[in-house]
Amino acid sequence: MQIKIGDILRLKKKHPCGSDLWEVLRTGMDLRLRCLGCGRLIPVPRAKIERSILQILPAGEGDLEKRD
Repeated sequence: MQIKIGDILRLKKKHPCGSDLWEVLRTGMDLRLRCLGCGRLIPVPRAKIERSILQILPAGEGDLEKRD
């Protein structure tokens, strides 16, 4: 799965703040993600996150409202 810095991921489970959109800040064996609802930063192992991705929205595709 091709995940790049700046991509927006839509995950199966929602964060406690209610958002299911996350921005990729770092890639590698684990990913550093930032919640687009509350700004929380989390590191997640790549294998775990790849199973929970519903959609990858490429970086630079306009506003979030247009993506929904």
